Amino acid sequence: MRNSLLLAATALVAASPLAAQSAAPARAPDYAKESSWLCLPGRADVCSTPLATTALNPNGYGSTRLSTVTKDPPLDCFYVYPTVSRDQGMNSDLKPVEERGATEVQFARFAGVCRTFAPVYRQMTVGAVAAYAAGADINDAAKLAYADVSEAWRNYLATRNNGRPFVLVGHSQGSLMLQMLIGHEIETNPVVAARMKLAIVPGFNVLVPQGKLVGGTFKKTPLCSRPGETGCVIAYSSFRENNVPSTGAIFGVADRPGMTVGCVNPGRPGATGWVPLDSYWYTRSSQPVPGGPVAWSSEGPPPTPFVRTDGLVSARCVNDGQRGYLWIRTNHKPGEKWTDRVGGEVGVLGMFLPGWGMHLSDMYEAQGDLIRSVGEISARSRTAARR
Repeated sequence: MRNSLLLAATALVAASPLAAQSAAPARAPDYAKESSWLCLPGRADVCSTPLATTALNPNGYGSTRLSTVTKDPPLDCFYVYPTVSRDQGMNSDLKPVEERGATEVQFARFAGVCRTFAPVYRQMTVGAVAAYAAGADINDAAKLAYADVSEAWRNYLATRNNGRPFVLVGHSQGSLMLQMLIGHEIETNPVVAARMKLAIVPGFNVLVPQGKLVGGTFKKTPLCSRPGETGCVIAYSSFRENNVPSTGAIFGVADRPGMTVGCVNPGRPGATGWVPLDSYWYTRSSQPVPGGPVAWSSEGPPPTPFVRTDGLVSARCVNDGQRGYLWIRTNHKPGEKWTDRVGGEVGVLGMFLPGWGMHLSDMYEAQGDLIRSVGEISARSRTAARR
């Protein structure tokens, strides 16, 4: 696995002119300015743009609907996007291109249940991740990225939150940034911690002592262990059924004895068996898929860029020693019109990196379930506010 990762790193460095030591990072963003945010409530931006989505079920395509923005929700959602920038250097500039696309597919639909906040930050680039895989020290790049996220968070709390309950949402590098934020800014402040209703941080390992819910990555914030629980974390890394993360895998294996990687089933927190998932898939993705491009339905190509499937895939949490991961399987039966395959693996140079699992589908495969969980919290917050 290490050799394939090094090969991938070499390819990525070659493909994106890294110039890591010469490309100076952009000036720090000013989060008092609206231009430093991809999403803010009450304006036209990537989170308020309707997304056309077609239902896909065993009988084929169904109705098409547009995503909506709810009016005056009692809950905020603060999102940090994953590693997507192909800018030169170790840190991205502040001209979001790939970042805007990631925010649209991963976060925009949350506007239907909460107020949406998404800062632009000088994230570690794809080139930085490749350099790290090849053995480079990227601590300074990580510190710079986190400095922006923490500054955006402080601006949000001081000028935009107004004492409201909130949910954190991230993926991959975004989940790492939020893990650091919880440790440094939230767990250390009981007043703020009491307002954190949920943290959704898939795609980056959350460590816990084996058999426990808290005590590794987080000192006070537990993994969610039942539906409807608040003040907890939903974390997981996806792997296709029967693909067990190997020793040294980037996700799904704890690097400390006695620890495991936390797994919370996004379809039903606390469940250990298979649970069907409510999924939103981006059908125009150019990412390679094992077995070739996905034929979403025998009826032909999807009529919209997104399809929603309820029960096409199921998930099961597995914890075995230092390994912890979310297995994903497809539930297609003979004669059904919907696809028997979904993507998610990271492909480079015609091969797929086993240690990354189905990293690219972490958010797609359970987006409906995650939005439902946040919506239920929002509804309870609204009821509580009326009392």
